[in-house]
Amino acid sequence: MTHKFKGSCTCGEVSFSLSLSQSLDAYSPRACDCDFCAAREIVYLSDPKGALELHSKLPLKTLVQGSEQAQFLLCASCNSVVAVVHSFQSGLKGAVNASLIKNGKQLQEVEIVSPKLLSPTEKIERWNRVWLQVIVNDQKII
Repeated sequence: MTHKFKGSCTCGEVSFSLSLSQSLDAYSPRACDCDFCAAREIVYLSDPKGALELHSKLPLKTLVQGSEQAQFLLCASCNSVVAVVHSFQSGLKGAVNASLIKNGKQLQEVEIVSPKLLSPTEKIERWNRVWLQVIVNDQKII
């Protein structure tokens, strides 16, 4: 059974549809302790069996931080970080900013993670295991 959820950036220019294998109360979002994410109080949610479809009226802004392996997708209007992604051979995978999910208060307590302790290879391997498929404006990006 697939569970569907909606969300958007703070101004509404970017909306998303999130498909998960379980209800929201089964997930603990992850707070990355890097300076970039901690300063923005971003918590991420992903499900390797799930999918994220982003719809943006304007082109998304992208930023790279830390090891420069992942891209942060931001709304061009309000600068909300909507998701973090990496392009794999199988396509784009990522994690959504859980604070932007409608009904996100149903999520379990936040878990702190420290990707900066992982090697570049370990990061990519972990992301490939735990992140969900991402589609941007109805296009699979590889």
